[in-house]
Amino acid sequence: MIRRVEVGLGDRSYPILIGEGLLGSLGMEVRARVPGERVMVVSNPTVRTLYGKRAEESLAGAGLTVVWAEMPDGEEYKSLATAEKLYDLAYTLELDRQCPVVALGGGVVGDLAGFVAATYLRGVPFIQVPTTLLAQVDSSVGGKVAVNHPKGKNIIGAFYQPRLVLADLDVLKTLDPREVRAGLAEVIKYGVIADGTFFAWLEENLERLLVLEIEPLVHAVAVSCRIKARVVQEDETELGRRAILNFGHTLGHAVEALTGYTAYRHGEAVAIGMVAAARLAVALGMLPEGEAARVRDLIQRAGLPVETPPELSTGDLLASIYRDKKVLAGRLTFVLPVEIGRVEIVRDIPEEVVERVVEALAGCRGAC
Repeated sequence: MIRRVEVGLGDRSYPILIGEGLLGSLGMEVRARVPGERVMVVSNPTVRTLYGKRAEESLAGAGLTVVWAEMPDGEEYKSLATAEKLYDLAYTLELDRQCPVVALGGGVVGDLAGFVAATYLRGVPFIQVPTTLLAQVDSSVGGKVAVNHPKGKNIIGAFYQPRLVLADLDVLKTLDPREVRAGLAEVIKYGVIADGTFFAWLEENLERLLVLEIEPLVHAVAVSCRIKARVVQEDETELGRRAILNFGHTLGHAVEALTGYTAYRHGEAVAIGMVAAARLAVALGMLPEGEAARVRDLIQRAGLPVETPPELSTGDLLASIYRDKKVLAGRLTFVLPVEIGRVEIVRDIPEEVVERVVEALAGCRGAC
């Protein structure tokens, strides 16, 4: 069962292929889209050990020469320093503008490899092969590529679309349960921001997704990708509607930055941010309390955190939020639900309301 979702961007359109066993067709798919004879595959040691041989055999079988570029595993390595090492390798090997960069890994690998592809020689072809659930439904789609800075997440980056996203669901079988749960945070996000029927389906099928049952998994990944593709087609560079994809990310990025990008997976931090955004919507009279409770309950059922870390003060969180790239001219901006399936971008939110919600989130400790 293979699902195909198109991201329609004119001459930069590309497909998202979703199904089992797709890694074996990687070489054929790359060859069909890229004229270069060599491929730089960016990965980390864990993913390369699991899937490197299969990927290389497929690429080599299509007549492509594979160059491996390994980066350490971890969000803290999504940096300019790591990017520089990849530039050095690409330059030393004389990779030209027709040689693609293939990202084989999760969101960290995809973001870094995409940033390198976007900036090396002013842009070389880029292929996404996401190996985590979170990357398959979110970071591999839409062309956002970036590296982190000590003062903020993803503040150095570009919009650079891949030629192809190849989402092989077989690779998810080796994920640890925590990584699966982190990916489900982004799946839940899509239901909140754009599809109340999908959210209700998630409430009914969450346990099947947690154990990676293939039929609901294909459906969840395809619907998530379809929602993101639709939003990206409408607003590729986030000048308007695409900002709804940041639901939960404002506080989520603050949690990640203040904990050094190591204590929380991205999806875990976004889960906290989604609970906060729903509570903020209630505080502003935009969302019924019962709807916010549904969001929180589904997130908690998925085994995700629903409160801010006890070691982070409200003051530190607010200061980090103000440094977020979504803050314009000091105006606090959040994506807030008005019902499950529809959100609005709300600007100029009073700081005292945000502070009150963040304090309540820190103080509830499982009771809110």
